[in-house]
Amino acid sequence: MESRLDYFGHPLAGKVLKHINSASKVVSDSTLPLATQELVKIRASQINGCGFCTDMHTKDAIAAGETAQRLHLVAAWREAKVFTDAERAALELAEQGTRIADAAGGVTDEAWRNAAKYFDEDQLVALLSLIAVINAYNRINVINQQPAGDYQPGQFG
Repeated sequence: MESRLDYFGHPLAGKVLKHINSASKVVSDSTLPLATQELVKIRASQINGCGFCTDMHTKDAIAAGETAQRLHLVAAWREAKVFTDAERAALELAEQGTRIADAAGGVTDEAWRNAAKYFDEDQLVALLSLIAVINAYNRINVINQQPAGDYQPGQFG
């Protein structure tokens, strides 16, 4: 598979990515737990069919100490007993926030209230922002057909 263009090497794309990466850094520096951040990025990337981001975030999660069992079960998190209630609430919000067009009402009040039980307001802002940012990355990579499999943890900084 070849990407449609060298997005990561293009000067205009570099300017765009600078801002998206800045937003991503704000989220990663927040108090939202790192494990939750990676699980959300992986699940949104799976839903969007973004192989590049799925590869990146599973490798980053492993490098951060995540277990293979939990990573194998992200796509089936509802049936898996290995996730905390807070992680499950974040995954539900990520799914609904990623599949906005699939439901007339968008994200349900129930999903929001459930997430609010486990995360304070700063963490909710980080979670909401993370869902938006990973969806932006996914769309860039899917539209460009960015190949997956070569990412090395820490490759982008």
